[in-house]
Amino acid sequence: MRTARVLAGAALTIVALGPTGAPALAGDFGKLEVSPSPAQPGTLVTVNTTACGSDGSGSGTGDASAVGGPASFALKPDTRKEAAVGQFSVPAKAKSGTYGIGVKCHNGKEATGDLMVGSGSGSGSGGASSSPGMGAMATMPPKGGVKTGVGSTSENSGLTEIMAGAAVLATAAVGGTWFLRRRGGRA
Repeated sequence: MRTARVLAGAALTIVALGPTGAPALAGDFGKLEVSPSPAQPGTLVTVNTTACGSDGSGSGTGDASAVGGPASFALKPDTRKEAAVGQFSVPAKAKSGTYGIGVKCHNGKEATGDLMVGSGSGSGSGGASSSPGMGAMATMPPKGGVKTGVGSTSENSGLTEIMAGAAVLATAAVGGTWFLRRRGGRA
C-alpha cells in the first residue's frame, strides 16, 4: 500500500511539474543559418532564422559568447518577411573550431546554429589555397563538444567514466527497491 502511495505521489509530481519543469518542446526550436562559415577571426558574420516569426515583425536576441563574441546582439526583420537577421564580429583572438550560436526570439522560440572559425591567414604555408586558412580545417576535424556557453561538456569522457556512472545509477535503483520492499513489510 505504501509503495503504491509513493509511486502515485511521484507520478502526480511529474504531471504537475511537466509543463514547467520540462525543456522547451521540439517545435519551439528552429535552425539558425550562419554565414560565412567557416569565418576567419575579425570577420563580420550574419545569422538569420525563420523561427522568430513569418509575419515580418519577428525579432530576437542572439548570443555569440561561445566564440568570445557579444553575449547579446539584435536580430531584426529582414527584407524577406519570413526571416530575422543579425550580425556580429568574430573576435580577432578566436581560435579555430566549431562554436554554437544561439538566438532567443521575442515570440518565445529559439534557434541554434554552428559557426566554424578558420585558422587565419596561414602565412608561411607556402601553398596556394582556394579558401584562406582552410588547409588545417580540411585535414583536422573539430575536437570536443560544441562550445555553446551554456552548461558544460566533458571532452575527455571515456568508457570508464560512463560505466562508473551507470554503476552508480544501478546501485541506487537496487538500493531504493530494497529499501521500499523492506519498508513495505512493516506497514
